[in-house]
Amino acid sequence: MRSRRRDRGFTYLGLMAAIVILGIVLTTAARVWSFSEQRDKEAQLLWVGDQYRLAIGRYFAVAHHFPLSLQNLLLDDTSPVPRHFLRQLYRDPITGEADWDLILDPAGNGIMGVASKSKLAPIKRRNFPDIEFGFADTECYCDWKFIYVPRNNFYRRYSAPGQGQNAPAPAVPALPPACDPSSVDCTPPPSPQPPRTPPRTPPPNNPFPNWPPRTH
Repeated sequence: MRSRRRDRGFTYLGLMAAIVILGIVLTTAARVWSFSEQRDKEAQLLWVGDQYRLAIGRYFAVAHHFPLSLQNLLLDDTSPVPRHFLRQLYRDPITGEADWDLILDPAGNGIMGVASKSKLAPIKRRNFPDIEFGFADTECYCDWKFIYVPRNNFYRRYSAPGQGQNAPAPAVPALPPACDPSSVDCTPPPSPQPPRTPPRTPPPNNPFPNWPPRTH
């Protein structure tokens, strides 16, 4: 009887240990799966955000103004021939909804970019392309702003820290003061002369006019 009770006790302890180990393994697997899933959604967010930015850039290049809504990227019927700049209105991969935070231009007349509304902390912290250097060490995906800025603007959105929209304009070199054309100081400098080509020296006479011999 005592031997059977002892065997039952060891069996019970072994079963409890197996359940605990199984729980730890399942918890670890769930964390790894969740981490991998978030990383995949993060990569999708970078791709989708870039598609919106490129579509806004293409729209601006044709219409010369930012779209009033994201629907204008799907179909722009303001011209005789309808134009399409985006295949579909992509959802936010993080939230799973088409609830983008729309970023307006400084005048508030059009959409120049989109951003996620997710407050989740990103996994990726480094090694972003130059156009997305501001994504490094951000606190949430909502700080990843996919903005298109025309190149002919006097400022650049993706410049070095302290050189953004509020940075002072670069100094323009001052022109020389005007003066009296009759003054000696205003006499234009002589135009540069083209370099002289040394005369060609004729080759020396051949002391052996019959050399090399001709063959028939």
